[in-house]
Amino acid sequence: KNHAGHPEWPLMSLSFGDVDWADTCLERLFKCQCLSEEEVRKLCVKARDILQAEENVHPVSLPCTLVGDIHGQWYDLEEMFAIGGVPPDTNYVFLGDYVDRGYFSIETVSLIVALKVRYPGRVHVLRGNHESRQITQVYGFYDQCLKQYGSPNVWKYFTDLFDFLPLSILINNKIFSVHGGLSPVIDTIDQIRSLDRFLEVPHDGMREGDEKEE
Repeated sequence: KNHAGHPEWPLMSLSFGDVDWADTCLERLFKCQCLSEEEVRKLCVKARDILQAEENVHPVSLPCTLVGDIHGQWYDLEEMFAIGGVPPDTNYVFLGDYVDRGYFSIETVSLIVALKVRYPGRVHVLRGNHESRQITQVYGFYDQCLKQYGSPNVWKYFTDLFDFLPLSILINNKIFSVHGGLSPVIDTIDQIRSLDRFLEVPHDGMREGDEKEE
């Protein structure tokens, strides 16, 4: 198993053929069409390879557009791209909460992850509180995956991937952003850098280094 406790997925790089594959996926996703289960698995493997190399405090350069909660609201995401531009012409930072509540969680998170895979230096993605196994079983994403694919496999591919999402960004070494605010038990950015993020989101507190929660 890897350092996140997940079964090892084979490392995959984005070859010229993979670029064509990613473009084909994006063409369908921009039409709000779901990928197949195998395509989602492949997408999550490639995204994992990119995200596991990124830091807890992910450095980002200006110019970039910051995007808050999407929550499966496909038409809001579509309108945002219509106004702000589409990668790679516009750099984006998505601050989390891609799924749940809205009716298009699968299509929304698939598109954002596919954009990250296709343009890893221009699309940046953080973890929100809804990028978790427990919460997605309550607020809709799990049920949508089960209804669309007939099994929880796609839900598992994405929720395993969520464990690799960075926790925060630092823009031009001046602007610090996270999804949900500042923790009362964290005083410095270096403390965030030292956290073990490769796990399910805990109910409270922080996990530092290899310390185990009681």
